[in-house]
Amino acid sequence: MLSRVAENLYWMARYLERAENTARLINATTQVLLDLPRGAFFGWDVLIRVAGLDNLFHEHYAQADEDNVVNFLVRDESNPSSIVSSLHNARENTRTFREVLPMEIWERINDLHLFIRDNASRATQGRGLRHQVLNGVIERRQSIIGLLMGSMSHDIPYQFLKLGRNVERADMTTRIVDVNSAVQLPADPALTVPALERLWMGTLNAMSAYQMYRRHVGVHVRRKDVVNFLLKDAHFPRTVRHCLDEIEGCLSVLPRHDEAMRASRRAWRRLDGMRLEGLAPVVLHEYMDQIQADLGDVHAALARQYFDLHHAPAMEAGVSQ
Repeated sequence: MLSRVAENLYWMARYLERAENTARLINATTQVLLDLPRGAFFGWDVLIRVAGLDNLFHEHYAQADEDNVVNFLVRDESNPSSIVSSLHNARENTRTFREVLPMEIWERINDLHLFIRDNASRATQGRGLRHQVLNGVIERRQSIIGLLMGSMSHDIPYQFLKLGRNVERADMTTRIVDVNSAVQLPADPALTVPALERLWMGTLNAMSAYQMYRRHVGVHVRRKDVVNFLLKDAHFPRTVRHCLDEIEGCLSVLPRHDEAMRASRRAWRRLDGMRLEGLAPVVLHEYMDQIQADLGDVHAALARQYFDLHHAPAMEAGVSQ
């Protein structure tokens, strides 16, 4: 298949996943703030740092308060990772290869784009309205994935969709986990222990993972168990381990996959070697940074192997001129 089509499929899937996970990230942060005990501290500036967007944010906003951060992440088109920007880019990518996808996919993606265009401003008008809008994004995006899984041939184009979805999902899972590492809790154990349980329960709920955690881990919500589950569980589809397994499965059916497969396996080995018990928050943050860097290497290897090919003629023309 054409390199350009492969790249557009990959990025369409990444943009859709990014929109959904940005909604989940905001929901997780809101839940953290609701559950903080007296004496604890957490600022909205943490959210843009976790998302890796702090430099861009401060180019446009003087203060990292709730209204500015939510506006920046939901509707600000100067932010290429905002929900509005991500869904616009997903829609534009889809326009270029509609013949590759089931006809209904274009309609669903266009519907999601129109939904966020018409409702993005409501996300900044209070937490209740914000929750409704963000859940609307999550639910509509989930319907798109369900339709793709059930009505698209699982051939080479589908593998590039899965690659984009799982690279982005693994990266965003580490960022959602990382939110809690920035919470400064009070020194009193009587306040800290129940607060930690509520914080991590909120994280599980934000990722639709609470019921599966209870089923496979237990009823008690402990930081080490939640982090281990969200990073290393092989079966829950939003964990880093599951995403890496999916990436390897996709690569195994693609030609010339050696470089990307090596990058994926390096990431897998680093994840497998992480010891997650008794981690200080600063160490957990460093671990999340390491995983994000490894996923960046996977993306770079994919780009070199599969996506840069259609740029080559233009580059050669530029040299010859």
